[in-house]
Amino acid sequence: MSSGSLLVAKEVCVDLATPRGMLRAVDGVDLTISAGHTIGVVGESGSGKTMLSRAILQLLPRKARLSGRIQFDGFELTKLDRWALRRLRGRSIAGVFQDPMTSLNPVLTVGRQLTETIQEHFGLQNSAAVNRAMELLEAVGIPEPEQRLRQYPHQLSGGMRQRVVIAIALSCEPKLLIADEPTTALDVTVQAQILDLLAREQKRRNMAMILITHDLGIVAGRTDEVAVMYAGRILEHAPTKKLFREMRVPYTQALLAAIPKIDMPPHTTLPVIPGRPPDLARRIHGCAFAERCNRVAERCRIERPPLLAFEEPDHQAACWIPLNVPRRVSS
Repeated sequence: MSSGSLLVAKEVCVDLATPRGMLRAVDGVDLTISAGHTIGVVGESGSGKTMLSRAILQLLPRKARLSGRIQFDGFELTKLDRWALRRLRGRSIAGVFQDPMTSLNPVLTVGRQLTETIQEHFGLQNSAAVNRAMELLEAVGIPEPEQRLRQYPHQLSGGMRQRVVIAIALSCEPKLLIADEPTTALDVTVQAQILDLLAREQKRRNMAMILITHDLGIVAGRTDEVAVMYAGRILEHAPTKKLFREMRVPYTQALLAAIPKIDMPPHTTLPVIPGRPPDLARRIHGCAFAERCNRVAERCRIERPPLLAFEEPDHQAACWIPLNVPRRVSS
């Protein structure tokens, strides 16, 4: 593991068994993150973002095949047994997932779900665990925490449930938090509150965070780096400000163009990315985005572009005809 890196993932691949054969959901992904930093992982549904997060958490489907290396805080996660992983999850690595109703147990009170996590990892007595749980609910902005501890998930609003999930994830002071679409199905105001909460807690705890989303607008002011995924691969990776200032990959540009702008006239038709993502159960020749790209050339269809640094070491792109670069004229 490189100096100062909390998580280093190298050549991570995830293959899933389907009725039509093996499907490569994650294809040779490299990712590095240090304490206190936030990396945004962006892409359409089906691009491999969630499967990458589950590979890091070692929570893949039973028949999934994982290859590559995932090192976290000195541990090689792919070589740990399930008991060692159980001690790490929650205590050192925690996750916040898309739908709090499926993350929370509907037949257990909020208090039970919070205190059992605290007691499992810290061995606190019940009264101390309850006090800690109330402190956590207050920290994530839930009023009347004593009353909320006695309630069940269905008695809370969507925003409240997501705050409870965040409180559980933060309960053991993890070093790394993976937030997978944490604002899905929430209204815009609540989305901003949840994202602000995550940013505040991350800064307070010097915690590393992977923020997974389909929306480039969400990561714009909330991450240090952005990795853009498509068809299981990272197509572009750069510091956030640099990425938005000078995108290199047409897919990244298309994702940004699809975000509604506040100054758009009413009933404006949003740009869409034509076509559909490729079938990952079939072998892809060339660039996976070629059939949907408006800059495609013959080479794009037959040869897969590698992810390489372009002009600056910290800005990587996988594209034969990158943006903001003159097209080469063949002789």
